[in-house]
Amino acid sequence: MSQVEESIEVGVPVHTAYNQWTQFESFPEFMDGVDRIEQRTETLTHWVTSVNGVHKEFDAEITEQIPDERVAWTTTAGEARQGGAVTFHRLDDSHTKVMLQMDFHPDTVTEKLGDKLGFVKRQAKGDLQRFKKFIEERGQATGEWRGAIT
Repeated sequence: MSQVEESIEVGVPVHTAYNQWTQFESFPEFMDGVDRIEQRTETLTHWVTSVNGVHKEFDAEITEQIPDERVAWTTTAGEARQGGAVTFHRLDDSHTKVMLQMDFHPDTVTEKLGDKLGFVKRQAKGDLQRFKKFIEERGQATGEWRGAIT
């Protein structure tokens, strides 16, 4: 298993950052390589990705979701093995620290090489930077889901 940890400060209140992160189907707007996400149930998402010409589909289950604090997941089926959590930390009324922690298993030789060269870490950092731009330009979330999963 390999690990990635990245964080970014965003200029929106914690509830705005969290609410946007619960809108999984909007991830392709700021996550590079994510073609589509379908929210199938409150806890199950289906992902379609294309990274460096490698197409993958997989299901991920949300294992924990605490409003304004944390969203955690793990893959349950398909062509990827990963899990992780995104946590939200209030810095003040209009700033939030978003922290991503992810464990993943590179399967192919290309994925293993990309991991060794820091590709996944750079991609995660870029995704967080695009999330920052996305949410700060909007100033509000595209939707919200305030339920808890524990």
